[in-house]
Amino acid sequence: MIKKIGLIAASIAIVFSSTTSLAKVSDAEAAKLGNELTPLGGEKMGNADGSIPAWSGGITAAPAGFSQGDFHIDPFPEDKPLFTITSSNYKEYGDQLSDGQKALFEAYPDTFRMPVYVTRRTASTPQEIYDATKANAVSAELLDGGNGIKGAAIGIPFPIPQSGVEAIWNHTLRYRGYGVQRYGGQAAVTAGGDYNVIGFDETLLLKYSESGMTPERLLEENVLFKFKQSVTSPARLAGTALLVHETVDQIKEPRQAWTYNTGQRRVRRAPNIAYDAPGTAADGLRTTDDFDIFNGSPNRYNWELKGKKELFIAYNSYKLHSDKVKYEEILQPGHINPDLTRYEKHRVWVVEATLKDEFRHIYQKRVFYIDEDSWQIHVADMYDNRGELYRVALAYGLNYYDVRTHWSTMDVYHDLNSRRYLALGLDNEERMYDFTVRPSDRDFTPQALRREGKR
Repeated sequence: MIKKIGLIAASIAIVFSSTTSLAKVSDAEAAKLGNELTPLGGEKMGNADGSIPAWSGGITAAPAGFSQGDFHIDPFPEDKPLFTITSSNYKEYGDQLSDGQKALFEAYPDTFRMPVYVTRRTASTPQEIYDATKANAVSAELLDGGNGIKGAAIGIPFPIPQSGVEAIWNHTLRYRGYGVQRYGGQAAVTAGGDYNVIGFDETLLLKYSESGMTPERLLEENVLFKFKQSVTSPARLAGTALLVHETVDQIKEPRQAWTYNTGQRRVRRAPNIAYDAPGTAADGLRTTDDFDIFNGSPNRYNWELKGKKELFIAYNSYKLHSDKVKYEEILQPGHINPDLTRYEKHRVWVVEATLKDEFRHIYQKRVFYIDEDSWQIHVADMYDNRGELYRVALAYGLNYYDVRTHWSTMDVYHDLNSRRYLALGLDNEERMYDFTVRPSDRDFTPQALRREGKR
């Protein structure tokens, strides 16, 4: 059951069709950050029965034996499951499961299960992010229609959110370092368990999180982040590339995107890389705005902040993240290997997005469950235009403690109609992400995309 939020008037329904913004909070409310609230706006205390502990700072140092560039060692190797949720008992835990999670038990009654472990609130970020978040709380505002922000930089823009669209912006702008080079790929798994791995190299430049960034400079440059993706395998797709500039004010200037085609050896503008356009080489199993569970302009939906609830979500997923695990051990018919997963009970914000009458999208409604300690979306239930549950996305999170960021090691998109799924973020057989890179703006131009393209 979703509880009403007592901290703020978050139950007020707000339709973002006017220029009015209710984002700023008072100095007194902001003073709760780091006291009764965590520095990012979660409830610091535990829950009534103790199954969710108090937040005590998260992981602030790497475990012994870890070196920069390694796959992340499990800080809790001795932990064992407390119990397992299966198709035979999931209804006992119905209040702590999303409709999409329940559907997976129904779809795969003999194999899908959730091993539940002790809850460890490991999410943490650097002090600079905490400081910036507190400053943002009293200055951040939504731009017209909620399609951009102003008055915020570096930290979470709306740590005490008053609307669903503010909570979604918190997910979009959560801290993931300043720059990151990612290696890995994805696999679209058939109902029978067959798959081919599509390899990617990705570079992300997070202008919003740049040390010393100011709200004024951010709005002037009008770029939140820059993203570049190159396909590395199979050979028939290798060299295909995508470049995205995500803007701050998406009314003033929508997302800019370019693609490089190896056959034509040309860079072209790609205005349709948005919304429900098919995701790159994903066999139609996710939309463009499914990437990172949700990304892009929120303008096609009405957003409602429903409150908070306790939910079993995939957390501290170090076993799944390990370089000792092969893809063939992960990818099974129907879903990934449950033996490699770890679920914990956490409090999540619940945000419901309903498609506006004047727009089209393959998802008529989406329900997002956002971790209160990190603003990472951990579960998303997507409904089709008949109002029926269509897809469910699960993010398998962990703390990249060398950076102090809670992020997913893998995102899995389940299509309930085709009984297929897409596993995005396969990196176990690759190099670990490099958070030490410092890419420059000149690496994210159409000219750079052309130079890097290969046949």
